[in-house]
Amino acid sequence: MKKPFVNLLVIMFLTSGICTSCTDKTNRTGDFKFESVQINKTAHLFGDTTKPSTNIIIDFTYISKSSDRELKDSLNAYILSACFGDRYADENIREIPELYAQNYISEYCQDLEPMFTEDQKNKENNESVASWYSYYKGVESRVTFYEKDLLVYRIDFNEYTGGAHGMYTSLFLNFDLKSVHQLVLDDIFTGDYRDTLSDLLWNQLMADQKVKTRTELENMGYGSTGDLIPTENFYLGKEGVTFYYNVYEFTPYVMGPVEITLPYAAIKHLMITKWILY
Repeated sequence: MKKPFVNLLVIMFLTSGICTSCTDKTNRTGDFKFESVQINKTAHLFGDTTKPSTNIIIDFTYISKSSDRELKDSLNAYILSACFGDRYADENIREIPELYAQNYISEYCQDLEPMFTEDQKNKENNESVASWYSYYKGVESRVTFYEKDLLVYRIDFNEYTGGAHGMYTSLFLNFDLKSVHQLVLDDIFTGDYRDTLSDLLWNQLMADQKVKTRTELENMGYGSTGDLIPTENFYLGKEGVTFYYNVYEFTPYVMGPVEITLPYAAIKHLMITKWILY
């Protein structure tokens, strides 16, 4: 008699776990499903493989299904505009990366073919000239956090158009799914918070770099190209709020981007309670 009773308890426990999992999943506003479109194209000037080329890589993530179609369409419109601009607003979402790549290649050839022809005439070192015209572009996006009323979306841009080096930037979009609103700092912090956040950012950076003074950080290169102030390029996560500074915003190119995460425990007194995620 005891054995069937134990088995029944196990079944009840497992069923409870399954239901809890289902509840957690459907508790996310919109119940989104995501898909991605990948593009990788190379094109040469004049269609000649001996001439310079450009390469474009796209990895674009969008919301393919949702329990709320209006919410899905609104968020996809935000995402599309951030990734590709407003030029493609009326196009089928799965076709937009291909259209974007085609237009990029067309403009590359149209703009550079006349210049390349002239430079070949005037320069003795054709190999050096060719290197100036070898371009690339990357647009890669993904969802980094999706829970309850919050969706965080990241876009990485990477481009080279001649010169000493390419440029790369990352953009973060934090969406309040209830209000269909892209969050800014004033939405998650309250009161006169900016000066306090600046001090906390400096202190956290000192801890991250294992130094004791701002002067030591400045000697390393921090702050040489801009001030350390709370940036609107931030993202919310389980550990805290991360502020992301692209190259040249706060440091020279050689140092790369800077990410500073302020733990919720250190900033919860400045925050609107809803957005404290731990």
